[in-house]
Formats: sequence, C-alpha cells, structure tokens
Amino acid sequence: MRTTAAPRGPLVGRENELGLLDELTDAARSGRGGALVLRGEPGIGKSALLDHARGAASEWRVLLASGAEFERELPFAALHQLCVPVLGHLADLPVRHADALRTAFGLTAGTPDLFRIGLATLEMLASAARDRPLLCVVDDAHWLDAASASALSFVGRRVSAEPVAMLFALRTPTPGGLDELPVLDVGGLSDVDARALLAAQSHLLIDEQVLGRLVAEARGNPLALLELPRSGGYGPPDTSSVPARIERGFQARLAHLSDEVRLLLTVASADPTGDPGLLWPAAGRLGVDVPTASVAAAATGLIEFSTRIRFCHPLARSAVYRAARAGERYTAHRVLAEVTSAISDPDRRAWHRAQATAGPDDDVAAELARSAQRARARGGVVAAAAFLERAGELSQDATGRVQRTLEAAQARLGAGDPRRAAALLGAVENAVLDESQHAYADLLRGQVAFQSHHDHNGPAFMIRAARRLADLDPDRSRRCLLDALEMSLLVGRASGVMETVLAAARSSVSTPRPPDALDLLILLKEEGHRVAVPLIRQVLDGPDNPLWIERPALALMLAGEMWDPHLHATITGWLTRTGRESGSPLLLRLGLAHTGSHGVFAGDLGSAMVAIAEEEAIAEVIGGPPLPFHRIQMAAMRGRRKEALQLFESSMIAATAKGSGLLVANIHWAAAVLHNGLADHPAALDAARQAVAAGDLFLASFALPELVEAAVRCGETDVAATALQSLTERAEASGTATGLGVAALARGLVTGSEEQYRNAVEHLQRSPLLPYRARAHLLYGQWLRREGRRRECRPYLRTAHGLLSGAGLEAFAQRAADELRATGERPRSRSGHTYDQLTMQEVHIARLVAAGATSNEVAARLFISPRTVDAHLRSVFRKLGVTSRRQLRDQPGLGA
Repeated sequence: MRTTAAPRGPLVGRENELGLLDELTDAARSGRGGALVLRGEPGIGKSALLDHARGAASEWRVLLASGAEFERELPFAALHQLCVPVLGHLADLPVRHADALRTAFGLTAGTPDLFRIGLATLEMLASAARDRPLLCVVDDAHWLDAASASALSFVGRRVSAEPVAMLFALRTPTPGGLDELPVLDVGGLSDVDARALLAAQSHLLIDEQVLGRLVAEARGNPLALLELPRSGGYGPPDTSSVPARIERGFQARLAHLSDEVRLLLTVASADPTGDPGLLWPAAGRLGVDVPTASVAAAATGLIEFSTRIRFCHPLARSAVYRAARAGERYTAHRVLAEVTSAISDPDRRAWHRAQATAGPDDDVAAELARSAQRARARGGVVAAAAFLERAGELSQDATGRVQRTLEAAQARLGAGDPRRAAALLGAVENAVLDESQHAYADLLRGQVAFQSHHDHNGPAFMIRAARRLADLDPDRSRRCLLDALEMSLLVGRASGVMETVLAAARSSVSTPRPPDALDLLILLKEEGHRVAVPLIRQVLDGPDNPLWIERPALALMLAGEMWDPHLHATITGWLTRTGRESGSPLLLRLGLAHTGSHGVFAGDLGSAMVAIAEEEAIAEVIGGPPLPFHRIQMAAMRGRRKEALQLFESSMIAATAKGSGLLVANIHWAAAVLHNGLADHPAALDAARQAVAAGDLFLASFALPELVEAAVRCGETDVAATALQSLTERAEASGTATGLGVAALARGLVTGSEEQYRNAVEHLQRSPLLPYRARAHLLYGQWLRREGRRRECRPYLRTAHGLLSGAGLEAFAQRAADELRATGERPRSRSGHTYDQLTMQEVHIARLVAAGATSNEVAARLFISPRTVDAHLRSVFRKLGVTSRRQLRDQPGLGA
C-alpha cells in the first residue's frame, strides 16, 4: 500500500479517512473492487474527501453523479447521470440487459426489466473498466432517487471481482440499499486539527480569543471553520445547529447583491441538472443581463459557471433557494418549465410546473398524472407515487383529487411505504366518496394492514370492501375476499383469515356463476375432503384458467393438501418460468421457494440448495429479506440437530415479531420431522401437535404422519388413532400414490398390520418423495426386526439406509444404520456429499456449469458478474479436486 502524505488544507486531520480511500482504490486497481459510503453531517468534509479521491485517480476513468433534492422523484435520474459517459459500452452487453438500461434511461420506449438493471449496470461498468480502473463518485447520495439508489447499491455489493471503486457521500440516515455497503462515519476534527485548518488559511488573521470561540462553535466541522469567520466571529453564542449556521453564512453573501443577481442564483438553485442550456434561456426570459449578473454571482464564491453549473457546496444551493421569497421560487420554476423540453424531458417539466403552482390547477395535475403513468411504466413506483400525490393536491375537481390520492396511496404501497400510504388514506377519510371509492379505500387499508406486523385488521378491511361491492359488482366482491386470503398466504399470516373470509363468502349475494375457489373452500370446510376434492381439482387445474394464474399461493397450498406432488411441481414450474419470462420477482421468488420445498420433500437437497441460493440472490436485488420456509424445511430433513435448532430458534423469534402464523406452523412441522429423525419422539409429538392444531392447508396435512409416528412411539394411542383418521380421509380422497402410501404407513404403525406396511412400500415406490419412500422401508424393516424376522428385515433396512444416506438425510440415515447394526450387519459407510463441501451459491454455480452454462449465463441467473462466477468456480475446483468444467459433470449431485 502506498504511503499517504500528511494532508493539508481542508483535509487536515483526515489521515484515517484518506488511508481507507487509498486501500479501496489500491484494491480496485488490482481487480478487487469495492464500495465505501462516507456518512456525516453537512460540511463535515465528505466532498473534500471525494475530491481527493478524484485527484488521486488521475490515470483512472472517473464517473461522477450527484443526488439532487428536486430529482428524488425521477426514476434512474442519478444512475443515468453517472452512466452517460460509458453508454457506448451498451453494445458490449447482452441484448436484454442493454434494452433494460435503454428503457430505464428513456432512450427507447417501453417498460424496463427492473430485475436486470442492476446487473446490466454492473456489466457496463465492468466493460468500461477493462482498459483502466474505474472510479464512480456519487455525492449527495441521500438525495438519490430510489431506483438509482437500489441499482447502485446492487452494483456496490458485487464489484469485488472488478477493477471498480465506488464512493458515496451522504448525510444520515442512509437511504435504503446503500446502508448495506461499508460505511465510514466522518466525524468532526479535534480542536488541534481545527486550529491547524484555520492556520492553513493564511489569508485569515484571527484573534486568539475569537479563534477559541470559532473552534468551540464549529464543533469540528471543517466547512463551519472556513465559513463562520466570513460572517464575523463576535457576538453572543449561537445555539443553532452547525449546518444551519453555515447556511446562514452563505445567505449573508446574498445581502448586498442586486435583485437581478439574486434572481439568477435562485433560478440556478431551482435547477438540479446544472445545465447551462436551461439556465441561460430561463434567465433570459426574466430579462436578466446574463453576462453582468453571472460575473457578480460568481464573485460571491457560491457558484461556478462552466460546462456545468456547480454550487460550491450543497448547503450553498439550499441556502440560496431558501433565501428566496415564495414568489421568486415560483417564478424560477415557471421559467425552467418553459425552457424544459416537453418531448425529451416531460417529467422534469411537469415537476417544475408543479413547483411553480401555489393553488389548484387541473391542467398541471393532469400533466403530473401523465408523468406518473410514464414513471410507473419505467419502474419508478416511488416517482409515480410522488407525481400522483402532488397531482391530487393540485386537483380542483374533488372526484379527481380523491381518485389521484387513492392511486398515490396504492403506488406508495407498491413502493413499500405503507406508512405514507396510510397517511394518504387518512387525507381522504372525511371526503365525499362514492361506494366504489369507499371499497377502493378499504382494499388499500387492508393492504396497509397486511404489510404492518402489528395490525391484524387487513382481512376486516378487505371484507368490508367486498360487502360494499356485493350489490354493485358481485364478481369483484368475491375477488376482494380471495385477495384477502391470497395476501394472507403471501405475507405468512393466514391463521384465522380463512374462517373469516369464508364466513363473509357464505353471507354474500348468490349469483349464477361457475364455482370458484371460495366455493371449494367452503365445501372442504363443511363436507370434508371426500366431497370437496373433485371440485378442488376442477377449480385448481381448470383447462382454461387454472387457479394458480391468479392465486398461486392458494393453489400451492391446495396441491399440498391433496398430497399431490406432481401437481405441486407443475405449479412450481409454471411460477418459475413465468417469473423469469415476465421479470416478476413475486412470481419467481414464490416459484423458487416452492422449488426448494419440492427438492426437500423429494430428497434432492442439491436442487433445494440451488433454489435457495437463487431466491436469496433475487431477494438481495430487490432489497428484501429472503423467504425462510424452504431453508427451515431443508434443515429438518437434513437432520443436523444443532444447526437445525439454531435456525428454528432464530426463525421463531422473527415469526413471532412479524405475526407470521404460517412460518410458526412451518417451524413446528420442521421440528416434528427433525425430532422423529433423531428418535426424540416426545419432542416430535409436542411439535406435531402444534403444527396440526394450526389447521393450515398443506402444513397440517404433512404434519399428520409425524404426529402418528410420534404418538405411537410415545404410547399416545388415542392421539395416533385420531390423527390417522384425519390422514386417511385426505389420502383416500386424493387417490395419489403418495397420499395412499403415507396413510398406509401410518396405519401400519397404529395397527401393526404387515399388509399395511407392504401397501405403503408398494404405493410409495410410485411417489417422487424419496424421504417418505425410504421411511416406509425403514419402519417396515424395523417392524420385521422386532418381530424377530432378522433375515427378512435386512433388505428393507439396507434400502432405507442407502436412500437416506445417499440423499444426505443424516438423522433418518442414522436410525437406519442403528437398525442394521441391531441385526448384526455393519452398514456400508457413505462418502460425503459434494454439496457438503460447497456453499449454496457454489452448488448453484457448479450445477449450472456442469449442465453446460457459460459464465455469462450463470452471471445472469445469479445477478453477479462473470468474473465473480469464475472466482467461485476456482473455489469449487479447489474444493472438489477437479481442473475443468467437464469434470464437474462426473461429480455426484452435479452432473446430469
């Protein structure tokens, strides 16, 4: 690492910060990129550190961007600003990724593939860094638009294999996404360093007493140390914040300026682009003598006029804007709107018009509504919400004002901001709404409640919406009820919701129509599985409109309830394909999560790991937590006590905090499986009872065989018999080989009938669920051994041990091994699994490569760069002792 010279001027006292910047750039220079967020109060020296990094990177390619207070609502504005100099590298990207960026930046029409914008940006920056390292510098990042912040934080987390360094400077709090990057809190200077900084400004001759007061009042803020002397160091102590005093100091420079110069500065402060092509025409429309006024403005030191208009500091821009009278600000925005192109930049023009409007204006409101449509089409949900919110405020017509406010609330929900959505709904609470608008508002209130961990009124609001629509639109009314049920499943809080929804459905107006999901659920509840299953199959797998197209979560639960793994796999495959094709993170994550579950239930832990790794990658892309239930299920089947119990404990804490009854039920089911595998049947009995008692679709059914086995082993015959009866009803109604086999096995446990054990083995031979097939062999072999039929039991126990150990189901495999030893046979030892040596992401990469995927194809799937893929592959080769991609195909669990 190079030695950093002692800092001078504004960088006095910043040795530690400069050392970290040098470490970042040195690493990036050698191909190990990274990102660093400089965080601190205004004037603390973040911009000076950024300037140092730019100056030290003379041989680098440097990209600059700056967040702007007035551009926070324009999607991808800051990302576009950063990427403009390297847009020529779009040609190096895969077509789909290049198209995503072109549409995001408004270079082509269409809706951008939001899923791929972060990866496309990463690829474009990596391409631009091929010849020389790349430094990306983003100042005022607290004002980044949400879409840009998300994309840039994604890139910052994934540049570790690229010669790219990223620096962000921002105030607190850190915007979402950027808070996941390494953060350096830039604090104030010590008194010694503060005095050294003042001494370095040779033109300042300050009395010692005044010097002491300046140091005390500046509180280590470098900009305050340099600006406060300009406004005098005498007078009573100032108790206001340092940034406020700095801003007043900047405003003091305006005091003796002419109205014309102040007006020019106000227009400049109102334009976040810093584009002279906008400022000079706007000033001209106001009759400003541009040559004379610009010289006087520049003389203040507040602003620099060049190829880009730049204020000396963000606080200077803010100071000028705040110092202007309201009428002056309206005038500035009006002329900026007039000179902004309605064709190439319609949204910024609309926003300036809105800022120039003090009272209601339906024309401006309509223009903002059109901007909201464009923003939504480009994936700028936050921007759409802001445009609609302002459009509602400016709407003179009461009906339009209410409708736009409701749409703004919906957009805020889509942007993950339920608090603001609730505030907007509160704003129309006392307005005159028609019945349809009342229903719309109740639906939104329900969605707000569902997104709040502590508000359980979601179903009640959505049911109230359904009742409002019962006479107006019966079909929509029923959709509201199904929306409540589907959303409860998606957010994991379905416990008790189904009963409430079905009660409302029973009392709703009956109209002639084909049976729907509400009908089948009512029938299932009132008449049981034997009566309801034919209708479930009719609605679930309808040839024209399968239920999973509109209600995928409910469809998956019903497929599991019927013990139909083939149908579950069909729905899961459709979700995953459709999610990939459409770019819908909701569908793809749900599909991957259930792909992971199917892998667990099928005993293919490798495919489960692949699905978990990809779902986690997508969760990181969109900035949400990964879905937990498939990981919990895998831990249960794998059977490692300590690892599983730690995961169950942490997940239970999270589930309880969020009120996620479905996750709680998943944990109970998983604990029952784990403890049955470990032969800790009392613990399994307790967990299975709780899982069954919850009564959730899918989970309660799959917990019944665990309850039967645990109850039999604990001597709880009545509990076992009751559970068997419920399981038998479900299995016989479904008629699937899996259901019939699991029920026969449970019946064998309860009755001790050899015929039932044989039936279980026979049925489960036709099931894709390996763990249940293996457990049938294990339990039948165990029964035979206890009957004293040692020779007959061994083939079944060998088969069980082979299946269980081969799949990596360690606890159940150990049970089979113990049974074999009890017969006097030594079980064959199994070598470790390939995936035991690799991380989940490495398993995913190795499987894709073994199937013939290129590094670019793997990168696109996992939202990482090709260089990162190659780095992971080197780790995989080392761990597995192979030297080529072709050899991966021969590794157990990786090849075809």
